[in-house]
Amino acid sequence: MDDATTQRPADAATEAAVLDDGPAAGLRVRVTGRPAILQVTSACEKEQMPGEREFGVSEVHVYRRDWRVKNPPLRYGYDPASP
Repeated sequence: MDDATTQRPADAATEAAVLDDGPAAGLRVRVTGRPAILQVTSACEKEQMPGEREFGVSEVHVYRRDWRVKNPPLRYGYDPASP
């Protein structure tokens, strides 16, 4: 499995992918190396209290590749069980 920190050549081919279901349904992205999992984040609104450290908070959604699809656009389905 391809690790997110793996370096890819600058000229590596990318291909289209579409996210199915979930909060990012219909989102079209370009991927390199046909990753098995995509992580989608969405910023959460937060309240900042005086003197409090600054933090960023995001919702995290996981999409898993549909291995039946061999040609672009690749398809990724929402996994509601993953945090």
